[in-house]
Amino acid sequence: MKRNTFIAEIKKRLSEKRKFIQVVAGPRQVGKTTIITQLLEQHDYNYIYETADAISGDSREWLEQIWNAARFRIKTGAKEIILIIDEIQKVTDWSEVIKRMWDEDTRTKTNIKLVLSGSSRLLIKQGLTESLHGRFELIQIPHWTLAEMKEAFGFSLEEYVYFGGYPGSAELIKDEKRWKNYMRDAIIETSISKDILMLTTITKPALLRQLFDLGSQYTSQILPFNKMLGTLTDAGNTVTLAHYLTLLDQSRLLGGLQKYSGSEQHAKSSSPKLQVYNNALFAAVAGKSFEEAKATPDIWGRFVESCAGTHLINNAPLCGYKLFYWRDGNDEVDFVISRGDELCGIEVKSGVRTTNRGMSIFKAKYPHAKMYVVSANDANNSGSIPLEEFLNLSPDILF
Repeated sequence: MKRNTFIAEIKKRLSEKRKFIQVVAGPRQVGKTTIITQLLEQHDYNYIYETADAISGDSREWLEQIWNAARFRIKTGAKEIILIIDEIQKVTDWSEVIKRMWDEDTRTKTNIKLVLSGSSRLLIKQGLTESLHGRFELIQIPHWTLAEMKEAFGFSLEEYVYFGGYPGSAELIKDEKRWKNYMRDAIIETSISKDILMLTTITKPALLRQLFDLGSQYTSQILPFNKMLGTLTDAGNTVTLAHYLTLLDQSRLLGGLQKYSGSEQHAKSSSPKLQVYNNALFAAVAGKSFEEAKATPDIWGRFVESCAGTHLINNAPLCGYKLFYWRDGNDEVDFVISRGDELCGIEVKSGVRTTNRGMSIFKAKYPHAKMYVVSANDANNSGSIPLEEFLNLSPDILF
């Protein structure tokens, strides 16, 4: 399966005059390395590809050595070199070395175009913002969409709603026990241990894991931090939980949506609505099989709402909008997307459409907002967007 949109974007940027470092970032197991490999196979680049995945010894020296190899090629007649470094976050002080070498090449007009990739945005965020400000462009690779899983693995809509979009686990879905073990061991634990714990000072790693499990179980639900404190062992305080939730969000595992209020300050003080980035994370901890989930309307309704949420949260950085929920007493709108002065309210239904007072109240409060209903049972819900159609559209079309 080729994620052609991202391949084309990287190709376009590499065809331009050397100006920015290209950073390919995203969560684990979404195909970043495969995208780069397929790009190199399709085009006759003069390139050097290296991965920091298994380096030993002084990784900074290793980084300088491969960069000098690229410079040697330029000195011996190459007009340009594409230098690609995968898993860059595993190099000690990588951003300082990159900054020095990049700036040296800029001064000497050495035409080395640099592509860096990392297994999550969290892993490279600190180095980029602290050392490479103004020198890079970010290409964010999201989780796989319904269309991609359907094309590559023949997923049905229902299978995507439950099993989500991790390509590495797709062939295991007929053996759910094996699939869930793979998700817990190869995806969840690896992401938490290598993408967060190895690179961030965490005083309570067990609490971080508990928070992920709890948050995944409560995806698409509003859960106040005080309630989390009463549920989790050795939870500490709300500041710690909020910090850990931010780390999970930056790793593209679990987000905490804030209440839309029109005020950034009020939003930050609200109770989070938890939202996984991939419904496979929900299914892996839900305790219900695929068939059991489908046969239980309340549970399936949460899978449907969470699936719509994964589409919105993954596309937020790509489309340039912010994602919220809205609530006033018992009245609620499932998702709110905001971009500048543009505003949309989105309600998700898994059964027969019913009147939602929250939609009317939200519209009265924000008259300029566009309102939508997404329905998993579109045959009985004229005037709504069928879930499958919603999952195949770019959310910016809603504005």
